Amino acid sequence: MSKFRVVHYINQYFGQIGGEEKAHVPPSCKEGPVGPGMAFKAVLGEEAEIVATVICGDSWFAENMEEAKATVVKMIAQHKPDLVITGPAFNAGRYGTACGAVAEAVYKELNVPVISGMYPENPGVDMYRRYALIVETGDNAAAMRKAVPAMGKLALKVLRGESLGTPQEEGYISRGIRKNYFAEERGSKRAVDMLVAKLKGEEFHTEYPMPQFDRVEPNPAVADITKARIALVTSGGIVPKGNPDHIESSSASKYGKYDIEGIDDLTAETHQTAHGGYDPVYANQDADRVLPVDVLREMEKEGKIGSLHRYYYATVGNGTAVASAKRYAEEIAAELKQDGVDAVILTST
Repeated sequence: MSKFRVVHYINQYFGQIGGEEKAHVPPSCKEGPVGPGMAFKAVLGEEAEIVATVICGDSWFAENMEEAKATVVKMIAQHKPDLVITGPAFNAGRYGTACGAVAEAVYKELNVPVISGMYPENPGVDMYRRYALIVETGDNAAAMRKAVPAMGKLALKVLRGESLGTPQEEGYISRGIRKNYFAEERGSKRAVDMLVAKLKGEEFHTEYPMPQFDRVEPNPAVADITKARIALVTSGGIVPKGNPDHIESSSASKYGKYDIEGIDDLTAETHQTAHGGYDPVYANQDADRVLPVDVLREMEKEGKIGSLHRYYYATVGNGTAVASAKRYAEEIAAELKQDGVDAVILTST
């Protein structure tokens, strides 16, 4: 019996090409396993083999999404895989987004199952979990030893055509798909049992977990807007010309703080957008369309607001991890409070 054929997708770091300095390398393909593929080889054993590894730089993929997907899928298709493995990407946002985008393209164009691995807060999870079985991993590469066996075990079950249990049983992140099954006990009894366990303070597991959303209490209204110091913060990616902090167009790993003292208008010569999730033409023509410095300067001169804060903060919201966004917000808010800012206008795209 011939072995199942597997193709592995990884980024430039795990592909042993280099780190961030090599993040702009375009897709390439190597025969057999590379990097973490050697660990998968041991897990897959005699039943399956990695026949090829496709490698692409995270930045190149993020900045050339459509071309990247087309190129990578073409490389994968040439090897006629029975299954594709992407990652694991842990909590690396650009890498996770690329792994998910590859999974979507493989699922739609090749009709081949995909196994991936990510930390639950990786933006690739919410964006692409419909197209791959994403094994839950730790948040960094230190979790590789646990991630590979879990992903390999699931891959073999899929290749054998075995029926899969629940996400909790198999270790993958829920895809939001509900399946009918025959339970040993009626739903009414199961519900009462859960309620009794909850009332007793005992452990129980709901059969239909509900999504959890942050609840943010609004601050009191500004007492006198004509005396207030107003700051601008944006996730629309408006940066000085040339993007001096190299904020990524997707899955931003940083934010920038920029001085607008003495600036009344953002022009095409001085500012641009780094955002990769919308058409940048109009924002690059006039960045005030995303970050309204011009209007606030007029209001400042007319006495409608007290003053415009000297600095604005910017990042890219496109695919950025929720955990990263929360951290940016906490750091920015702390600085604004220290600088005596009374209110913030937060703009997106």
